[in-house]
Amino acid sequence: MANNQVALDRVFHALGDPTRLAVINRLANGPATVSGLAAPFAMALPTFLRHLDVLEAHGLISSEKTGRVRTCRLEPETLSRVDAWLTDRRALWNHRLDQLGEMLGEPGNQRRK
Repeated sequence: MANNQVALDRVFHALGDPTRLAVINRLANGPATVSGLAAPFAMALPTFLRHLDVLEAHGLISSEKTGRVRTCRLEPETLSRVDAWLTDRRALWNHRLDQLGEMLGEPGNQRRK
């Protein structure tokens, strides 16, 4: 559990930056070259590469170099773990809100989605 929490902390840290989140959103459409990923950002390539390094170090993306071209792709397993954690939290809070509604005597308390 503690190792999983540390891993999630690192993933959320990586996703907390707007540039890195934009890269993840772009890679949701499929693999892309580093130059293609960097094009929309007004920053030096070494700075952009540090963002990719963080994403790769935290297991969110992987990259492969063929010749002089480096291609990045999403790592769906890491995103699936994040999704599972969020789903668990959503279920927990929905349950707690349902309990609160029952305690407050809300008529017709319906399950939240």
